[in-house]
Amino acid sequence: MEIIPVIDLRDEMVVHARMGRRELYRPIQTPLSPTSKPVDVVTGLMSIHPFATLYIADLDAIEGKRNNHLSIMRLKQTFPQVAFWLDSGIADVETAMKWLRLDLGHLVLGSEAQFDADILSCISENDRLVLSLDFREARFQGPATLLTQVNFWPRRVIVMTLDRVGSHSGPDFERLGAIKRVAETRAIYAAGGVRNAEDLQSLADLGIAGALVASSLHTGSITAADIRESIAQGANGGSSLL
Repeated sequence: MEIIPVIDLRDEMVVHARMGRRELYRPIQTPLSPTSKPVDVVTGLMSIHPFATLYIADLDAIEGKRNNHLSIMRLKQTFPQVAFWLDSGIADVETAMKWLRLDLGHLVLGSEAQFDADILSCISENDRLVLSLDFREARFQGPATLLTQVNFWPRRVIVMTLDRVGSHSGPDFERLGAIKRVAETRAIYAAGGVRNAEDLQSLADLGIAGALVASSLHTGSITAADIRESIAQGANGGSSLL
């Protein structure tokens, strides 16, 4: 199973996510980094393990204010070996295609930002597309067609439980299992509430392809040894889509 660190960017700084309540996010304070600057924080994360993929939520872009492209470009230049998954709140085909041409990384389409399923119906076959199915307080955030029309889903799908982000409350195993059962051959990634090695093992047992994690890396509740074990298990029988 793949472990994917998460950083949330606001005003060119990494902020600490708290249960999806973005008004409470503040610059991160972590033993992994002397500052909340993106390059410093990612350098700290890479000191735990040479992660192949990193997820970035550009909160300013998601909120329609500005964007953090300069910080993202700096990260791309500093860590050329890393594949970046980026959520910038994009919700229309034209903007998505322009974004993909920038070659910043893999485009994450969050369901909470979508108005309909048009964008996925047009570009779901793009290999650099990732869908995030967003849930808050057990309710799906986005148009119902995104949840029910599985044929629109790309090959990688995140199940994002926003109110569990930074909560240390554990993954939403029931919902992950439900999505996994209808996803056919698609790789499913868990996001929100992943606490420790036991959670990683439970997700692997469920057939989940990967886990997006943040707080558990900064607190040390998921260690380098835990990550190596998860990756080894995937190599010995995990998803062929990784």
